[in-house]
Amino acid sequence: MEVKLNINDKNGIFYIEVDGKTEAKMTFLFAGDEKIIIDHTEVNPGNNGKGYGKMMVQKAVEFALEKNIKIIPLCPFAKSVFDKTPEFRTVL
Repeated sequence: MEVKLNINDKNGIFYIEVDGKTEAKMTFLFAGDEKIIIDHTEVNPGNNGKGYGKMMVQKAVEFALEKNIKIIPLCPFAKSVFDKTPEFRTVL
């Protein structure tokens, strides 16, 4: 299962496709050159418990580390993942 990334100007989306259909997505926007704001996470019905949300947050953390930027998790789901996963907090 691969989390994909699409960036369009000041916005971006991490997403998971299964059989060509987007089953989960997490949107963000750039806040200047040094931060991204995760504003929404959505997983299609029937995919609960598969870990898609956490996988997308992990990909966002990897992206932040690679680009040397910080994450502001405004999305309640993303914030809960950061709260439960101390090793992700290095990018906050």
